[in-house]
Amino acid sequence: MKADSETEKAVMDVLKKFAESYAKHDLESAMSLIAPDDDVVIYGTGADEKCMGSEAIKSQFERDWSQIEEPGLEYNWISVSAAGNVAWASMDAVFKAKIDGRKTKFSSRITEVFEKRENRWLIVQGHFSFPDQSQFFD
Repeated sequence: MKADSETEKAVMDVLKKFAESYAKHDLESAMSLIAPDDDVVIYGTGADEKCMGSEAIKSQFERDWSQIEEPGLEYNWISVSAAGNVAWASMDAVFKAKIDGRKTKFSSRITEVFEKRENRWLIVQGHFSFPDQSQFFD
């Protein structure tokens, strides 16, 4: 069900803050947006990037930042739905980074699940992927 405007704005604020925190390599700020539960799962694009719990997620962010410079996430399309104290968002985005001194960007897809706790929306599950480029034609 489509989220009401208040929920949609609150979730969009979390997404914006996460993108800003990630771009700044601000681990404390990024982690403040993620529920501190042992069963929170974040999937990344690498085969080994299944992170469960705060420590694994922190380690993944630190690894990301050691491998890339100037990360950035630009959302092109966002859909937010909700039911009660749970919300979910689907996004088309562009992930930008400087890798080995070369600026690059990748089309990406992101899904996030949020839970409202004490009037705050927290990420409880996330998935980040790159669409299969072999399906694109010039």
